[in-house]
Amino acid sequence: MKIGIIGAGNIGGNLTRRLTHLGYDVAVANSRGPETLSELVQQTGARAVSASEAAMGADVVVVTIPEKNVPNLPAGFLAGANPGAIVIDTGNYYPQQRDGLISAIEDGTTESRWVSEEIGHPVVKAFNGIYAANLIERARPDGASDRMALPVAGDDATAKKIVMDLVDSLGFDPVDAGSIDDSWRQQPGTPVYGLDADANGVRLALAAAHNVRSVEWRAQ
Repeated sequence: MKIGIIGAGNIGGNLTRRLTHLGYDVAVANSRGPETLSELVQQTGARAVSASEAAMGADVVVVTIPEKNVPNLPAGFLAGANPGAIVIDTGNYYPQQRDGLISAIEDGTTESRWVSEEIGHPVVKAFNGIYAANLIERARPDGASDRMALPVAGDDATAKKIVMDLVDSLGFDPVDAGSIDDSWRQQPGTPVYGLDADANGVRLALAAAHNVRSVEWRAQ
């Protein structure tokens, strides 16, 4: 499987490290240009490319950038992806902390539905609530008693299953969190966000969520 990663911050960098270690063909891009990714390339063997090239020939494209930067992705950046390519959105809306006001999200559109509409392609929401270090430190083999679980939300059952299998290969138990319009249950401020728990604990946390953003997670 060929994977393109747009964003080489904490989550993007550690996904690059883990996925290359597992043998996936990974191309990684950031906003500053491929020449700034030499250290990550040396560590992992991933290919550094521009954001407009990251999806070329990819089966899976991971968009892991600040929410405010999604509208600035290169036009047609998915055009070179393989037919049926899956886009994973790892993003979160931090209005006070980073992103400023995004009216559609404030008005109730889920973060990943907004991303999907901005890029013109369906997305699967995953990896948005895990601490980056845990992608490396908490990976466990299938069946381990302390294996951590991660929620995965998406509208297309086939795409969601592929992402859930990818989560499993990375060493985590995937939990079906419903559709993209259900993905508010894993947004910042919800019980599952940042939670280190097994699959049952994640399901209980998803069920306990309420669809009202607290003051901390709304624009002022």
